[in-house]
Amino acid sequence: MDPLDPTRVASVLEKLPPHLRPLCRGLDHLGVAVENLDEALRLYRDLLGLPLLEIEEIESDGLRAAILELGSSHLELLEPTGEDGPVAAFLRKRGGGLHHLALSVEDCAAAVEAFQQAGVRMIDERPRPGAGGKLIAFCHPKSTGGVLVELCQRVSRPA
Repeated sequence: MDPLDPTRVASVLEKLPPHLRPLCRGLDHLGVAVENLDEALRLYRDLLGLPLLEIEEIESDGLRAAILELGSSHLELLEPTGEDGPVAAFLRKRGGGLHHLALSVEDCAAAVEAFQQAGVRMIDERPRPGAGGKLIAFCHPKSTGGVLVELCQRVSRPA
């Protein structure tokens, strides 16, 4: 993990408007990489009883995501739709399992900027559309203790 300078972090936090503090508002979801979405749904939806909210294809990331309700947060089951893409690469390297931890933020762009100013390496330099109509940005695991962290801002979906 890249060390974060405490003085730098404090300076970044002091500059944040009060309505953006704390940056993290809670757990948005856990992302789980799976080889077969239908098989995974048999466990999480059918056996465990987690309500399925939607299945969405995210072409830009080469995956299908099943979003299940998990208390006040969600579980995203991520199945690659081809050989390319981050989830396909993850499965080849590590096999199925926990892919990422997603944290809820009020303003994804402000959070990305604060993280960058604090010295956190970002995979996404600016927020982009993600599953469930959210704005998202990923932090590099080398800056977050080996955990792929996603920043998520919930936005209203068009009707």
